Amino acid sequence: MIHPTAIVSAEAQLAADVEVGAYTVIGGQVEIGPRCWIGPHVVINGQTRIGADNKIYQFASVGANPQDKKYGGGVTRLEIGARNVFREFCTINRGATPDHGLTRIGDDNLFMAYTHVAHDCTLGNNIVMVNYAGLAGHVELGDWVILSGYTGVHQFCKIGTHAFTAALSGVTL
Repeated sequence: MIHPTAIVSAEAQLAADVEVGAYTVIGGQVEIGPRCWIGPHVVINGQTRIGADNKIYQFASVGANPQDKKYGGGVTRLEIGARNVFREFCTINRGATPDHGLTRIGDDNLFMAYTHVAHDCTLGNNIVMVNYAGLAGHVELGDWVILSGYTGVHQFCKIGTHAFTAALSGVTL
């Protein structure tokens, strides 16, 4: 169920039942698991592996090069678990070199519109990132974290299980 206007690389590996919307672009190193729904105008690139039952809404950018000056084009990865929802205009970046080169997202998370996960972040399960919340590089979020709208998290911060931030919060070292 791939829309005829979508551009899906012949090298990409999509489960047979993946739905891909109009004008979506999927690169050659992408793997997408069963029962995923990829909306219109989504771009998924790089060495990106997406588990089962994920939903990615329009205009999301998943697996793009990291926004890091140290990144020199090396092989880096993005791994996404199962049953996550990425709403409109989310940006999820791969890891950066020479760092550990992996951004990892667990299961059952909700990323509301305009949220950002930078390079080398590690996110647990059942997280909610409310509209415009953003993570700088190397951030770690435990399970059941809720980041309210416009929360910004400084690089290298760790936020533990069941933490909750108020709207317009800044989390620093």
